[in-house]
Amino acid sequence: MPKNTTPAVPKYDVKIHSIRPEGSCKATASVNVYGDFAVRGIKIMEGSKGLFISMPSYRAGNGEYKDICFPCTKEAKAEFDKAVLGAYQQALTQGQTTALKQESPAQQQEQGQPVMGGM
Repeated sequence: MPKNTTPAVPKYDVKIHSIRPEGSCKATASVNVYGDFAVRGIKIMEGSKGLFISMPSYRAGNGEYKDICFPCTKEAKAEFDKAVLGAYQQALTQGQTTALKQESPAQQQEQGQPVMGGM
């Protein structure tokens, strides 16, 4: 893509799958880049320094794990990670909002929240 043009579509379209509150793997994701290239099997991991992105990888003959695909520059990696982590945080927020909306009226009354009646 020429550097002097801006893409008509968002650069990264991130979809968060299977959020897991337990364990070090917090969620999986897929990313569509410019609507032209898709990456599946991305993991959002919890490490000693916080959340980080783990790209799809394979195990080499020497036992090391090698990424199958990856951003080529430091700047691209920072932008990619920011997009994925932002989508993850948004999914968590939406999940919490949805969970609150799905509470039963009895639970809302116990918490002192008004309950709307229906016809």
